[in-house]
Amino acid sequence: MHKSPDQTWLLLGASGGIGRAVLDGLLESGARVLVAGRQPQRLTGQYREARLVPVTLDLESPQLGAALRELVANEGLPDGVIHCAGINHFQAVDANHDASLDAMLNVNLRSAMVLARELTPAMRRRGSGTLVFVGSTFGSIGFPGYSAYCATKFGLRGFVEALRRELADSPLVIRYVAPRATRTAMNDASVNAMNDDLGNHMDSPGVVASAILRAIEGRRASVYLGWPERLFVRLNALLPWLVDKALRKQLPVIQRYMHKGVQP
Repeated sequence: MHKSPDQTWLLLGASGGIGRAVLDGLLESGARVLVAGRQPQRLTGQYREARLVPVTLDLESPQLGAALRELVANEGLPDGVIHCAGINHFQAVDANHDASLDAMLNVNLRSAMVLARELTPAMRRRGSGTLVFVGSTFGSIGFPGYSAYCATKFGLRGFVEALRRELADSPLVIRYVAPRATRTAMNDASVNAMNDDLGNHMDSPGVVASAILRAIEGRRASVYLGWPERLFVRLNALLPWLVDKALRKQLPVIQRYMHKGVQP
């Protein structure tokens, strides 16, 4: 990342593994970073860095829009935003209780939509702005045990695509980055064991963060990480029955972890 060191970035999801690595990269570039969260001081207090500014935002709140307007009034309009906040539950469809569904919809999808609604008009008037949204391979491939998560990430991918086209006559930069499985605290032991059992490669948060930061200056509107995951995304779009067939073979393993967790 080679952005000007006097830029200000708003970072959502900095407490997660990927977000923390993105934060480190932004700081290395010399940027000022508004670290947003319910309790951002818990993270920013671990750094001795004046360029870190904790800002309180609750992505599940129905008052998120008002909170963003207050943030801009107090801290100014950021040069760019990186939305890498997310909630992920690996569970059968009948375990998706209302509170879990509401949380995933609000954090993974609605917050991104509110963010764009509140910030893009002012960015457009200013004549510059970058918005980066972190999705998932599961925003292109429906995977057993992730029905609700997939729904939110499919929605995010569609929203970002539409937003990019809506703002195509503006100087704003809109990017979508889709990681594959990543070794973060979001995944519990059963998910890690399932991925190992299936032979799925898992990236480190640092690898994903580097891709996110490169995407800011890259020319590609959408970036998909990992091989063969990029191939499966294309196959699922063109020949979904092939992916159906491959996942059907893996289903007994997936179900074992989904219903019972790690087996002794």
